[in-house]
Amino acid sequence: MRCPVCDVTFKAEATTAPPFCSERCRTIDLGRWLDEANALPHVPDPEADEEPENIDRA
Repeated sequence: MRCPVCDVTFKAEATTAPPFCSERCRTIDLGRWLDEANALPHVPDPEADEEPENIDRA
């Protein structure tokens, strides 16, 4: 198995922080998410900007 942070090869059963090789790499990864260096892509909802059809415009 390869650590996604440091790219070191390790045995999965040899770590207490899977899928990372160590707690240090796990903490580095968490920091990247918290700093927003890592993020999931935002896919805008195409219907979110539409107005409902039954609005009274008085």
